[in-house]
Amino acid sequence: MPYDQGLAERLRDCYAETEGVGEKKMFGGIAFMVGGHMSCGVVRDTLMVRVGPDRYESALARPHAREMDFTGRAMKGFVYVSPDGFESDDDLNQWVELSLQFVSTLPPKR
Repeated sequence: MPYDQGLAERLRDCYAETEGVGEKKMFGGIAFMVGGHMSCGVVRDTLMVRVGPDRYESALARPHAREMDFTGRAMKGFVYVSPDGFESDDDLNQWVELSLQFVSTLPPKR
């Protein structure tokens, strides 16, 4: 199943003013990379968000979020968010900002 192109376009809008953003096909969808690190992405109709280990539990407690278990095991620091969790642009922007807060602490990859 292809990934949600509309969600990918909404993410492009969210990252429009962020420096060092790239796109990469990943997990059968698309990932938005910041400084070479995955920040957010789209798998089918689901948003994946890298929140980091310190904000992982609080992110999981948010409505419509769940463990990212792409490999069959939870990937700590990453969450999936179902469509109801990013229906509004404000909700989507909050998830992107949460990810950017973590990714901005990582050294850029070369």
